[in-house]
Amino acid sequence: RPRDARQGAGRRPLPTTAKASMTISRLFASAVLLLSSANLYAFEFKTVVPNAVILYDAPSTKGGKLFVAPRGMPVQVVLTYGEWAKVRDASGDMAWLESRSLSAKRNVVVRIPNARVRAAADEAAPLLMTADKGVILELVDPQPSSWIRVRHRDGISGYIKAADVWGT
Repeated sequence: RPRDARQGAGRRPLPTTAKASMTISRLFASAVLLLSSANLYAFEFKTVVPNAVILYDAPSTKGGKLFVAPRGMPVQVVLTYGEWAKVRDASGDMAWLESRSLSAKRNVVVRIPNARVRAAADEAAPLLMTADKGVILELVDPQPSSWIRVRHRDGISGYIKAADVWGT
């Protein structure tokens, strides 16, 4: 029997609805795989170590300069590319910096005005200090909990609600 040249060697073209259905199925399977693998990888928090670091819009010193990160600023490492790290700051902005500018030491930044640092991980514990929004605190104990242990640069050490800070 003669073959239609448009169909190829024994292959029939799929109807348009079947093609669309397969494409949607593939996209859905890819999205499920991506979302499930995203939960397996926890982003790493680090701290800027030099006195000030320039953050760029690309992984190169030839990239556009976005802003200067102060010493001790906590950042979330989203991606590493060679000697560069793409990071997110407390406001959600993304930028690139040289990986050597980061330390494994953990700091957090206060997200609310007048956050309370207490002597124990309890709302009824004595108040040691209040910290304004934007204050950087050293994370003493990085164990996930509703309260975390922090230290102010003046030496005051206590507990603050994890929800009141960014960088845990």
